[in-house]
Amino acid sequence: MRRWLRALDHGFDGAFGPAADPLKQLGAIGFLLLWLLAASGIVLYALLETSAAGAYDSISALSRTPAGAALRGLHRYAADAFVLVALLHLAREWVLGCYERFRRHAWITGVVLLPILYGCAIGGFWLHWDRLGQFSALATAEWLDALGFLGSPLARNFLYGAVSDRLFSLFVFVHLGLPLLLVFACWAHVQRIGTPRVFPARPLALGTTLTLLALALLLPVQSQGTAELANAPQRLAFDWLLLFVHPLAAATSASFVWALLALVLAGLLCLPFASRRPRAPVAQVEPAHCNGCGRCVADCPYAAITLVAHPLRRRQPLAQVRSAACAGCGICTGACPSSTPFRSGEAFVTGIDLPHWPLAALRERLQQALAAGARRVLVGCEHGARVEALAGPQVAVLTLPCSGMLPPSFVDYALQHGAASVVVSGCREGGCEYRLGPRWTEARLRGEREPRLRPSVPAGRWHTVWADPGEEARVRAALEAIA
Repeated sequence: MRRWLRALDHGFDGAFGPAADPLKQLGAIGFLLLWLLAASGIVLYALLETSAAGAYDSISALSRTPAGAALRGLHRYAADAFVLVALLHLAREWVLGCYERFRRHAWITGVVLLPILYGCAIGGFWLHWDRLGQFSALATAEWLDALGFLGSPLARNFLYGAVSDRLFSLFVFVHLGLPLLLVFACWAHVQRIGTPRVFPARPLALGTTLTLLALALLLPVQSQGTAELANAPQRLAFDWLLLFVHPLAAATSASFVWALLALVLAGLLCLPFASRRPRAPVAQVEPAHCNGCGRCVADCPYAAITLVAHPLRRRQPLAQVRSAACAGCGICTGACPSSTPFRSGEAFVTGIDLPHWPLAALRERLQQALAAGARRVLVGCEHGARVEALAGPQVAVLTLPCSGMLPPSFVDYALQHGAASVVVSGCREGGCEYRLGPRWTEARLRGEREPRLRPSVPAGRWHTVWADPGEEARVRAALEAIA
């Protein structure tokens, strides 16, 4: 399944460009839809009457104006899109295996978001109080009554042919209170993600917004007649994405649906704990070589590093790694200013390093390859294109856990010690195993982020190519072109 997903990603990369691929920015699109829902919902709440007697008429009157119809449609279609994007995002992360170890927090909080999101969406239908809202409110009340712990059945509120403003106030509270909880849950979802993307690329954000507006104008949301509790609705234009629980409960039973949903949620929540993949060794800090600059904190993709008081130097912070959140990617090593191979001394020790993949060993391998006559250096990522097959008498191949582990000074060092060219390879943009590897590597080499490659290094002697497994030909072409 990963291979099919990767092929689909490549197709979308070709159609939209890597920077605007919607499949790689589903989480960011979800945040965009949340902002659209919040903005349109606030305006609707200010314009509409929130009472059982006046809700339907005020919404119908608003829908008769082009601006009102667009606003209402934007809110409704953004809700559908939000649920769809959340489900696609969950499915994508599952296929990629992004739920284990250091990703466990994001996975669990993302799963918890789903029932909150559905609760917000279902409660929105009640505020219109048309026949669809009536059907949903009554079906939800009967579904909740099946739990058996409520002192008074909720369905009794609908037995007398009218809904009081007191009950309608409860509908308003549900639709306003749950979104506040949703915002908090979204905040918790990205708390252990370094540099989270909460807004998609501008072309993608603009295209998404315009698409929703076009749908709102071309296919306006229609009212389905005012609610009449004395009569059961016979025909409804049903939203199967948001209201699937109701027909499922009608076709089976309320208890079956409760059991099914509880089983699905429990399975998703337990998934991270069922993994048996070995844990990668975490990064280690050397207090004597850490100056507390905080670059590793800023560059860590999973917010696993914090600054604490230095035990050896007063008034200077020290980096500290939270082992449970560390991915073992080495991006922090590439960010450390002490990770320069030009350092002299008997031992090459950096401020932060990977115990199983130390930079001292990388420098030694590079020195040995250059001494053996290698003229070209290819640095690859173990999750990207398989570059080992490109090694040869003139080509030295160095593989890292992530391309972001490579300090820019290693490129300078290789060129000064006999290499004619250096090619750095890694996963495609937006498809990095550790999220930020290609992004930080490109920025460092181009002098846009610390630590920077020295401006005096000839730009024609180094090159970057971002390629996934199976795209080794692209790396070979870049290697030959720069030679």
